[in-house]
Amino acid sequence: MPTVSEIFRSMPQRFDGEKAKELDLAVQFDLSGEQAGVWHAVIKDGAVDIGEGKLENPAATIRMTGEDFVAMTTGELSAVNAFMMGKVKVEGDLNAVMTFQSIFGM
Repeated sequence: MPTVSEIFRSMPQRFDGEKAKELDLAVQFDLSGEQAGVWHAVIKDGAVDIGEGKLENPAATIRMTGEDFVAMTTGELSAVNAFMMGKVKVEGDLNAVMTFQSIFGM
């Protein structure tokens, strides 16, 4: 099972720049639990920057446990089910999160 850090480091390889050509989008992940941390993805003009730390004004902030994040990104937990069960909380623009998911194939 990968770690949260390994997943974020691998995200640029899963990034679909064609889908992100005209986007200017920032999403922050506030993860709790054993694999706690704050990560972000900034997508602009077909490129992505993934890093640790808080952003000033992300379009959306996703809050969940690191363990659920790993399960979701590895296909063990459906993003829709996680959201419906209250395992994922989104502050800000839900459409931004859906766009983010489609760009990374999550």
